Amino acid sequence: MSSDTDELQVWIDQDLCTGDGLCVQYAPEVFEFDIDGLAYVKDDAGELLQNPGVRTGVPRHLLLEVIDSAKECPGDCIHVVRAADGVAVAGPGAE
Repeated sequence: MSSDTDELQVWIDQDLCTGDGLCVQYAPEVFEFDIDGLAYVKDDAGELLQNPGVRTGVPRHLLLEVIDSAKECPGDCIHVVRAADGVAVAGPGAE
């Protein structure tokens, strides 16, 4: 039985983050600003994940919001990938 969040994962490349905040507006349960003004992903307990490249699961009820965030991000820094094989579904590298 799979959990609610193991189909897609998301991470942010902070080196490219512009601090625009679209992602935080779209999906505040998944994205949050840190004191450095850059966006980071949060785990399912709401803890900010600050290690570079760290991924978190995308809650099923927020799939569209997270994918829209990746597509609309001016910094093109939000990566949404399939958990099973790492294939990009939104953001840089996605078809």
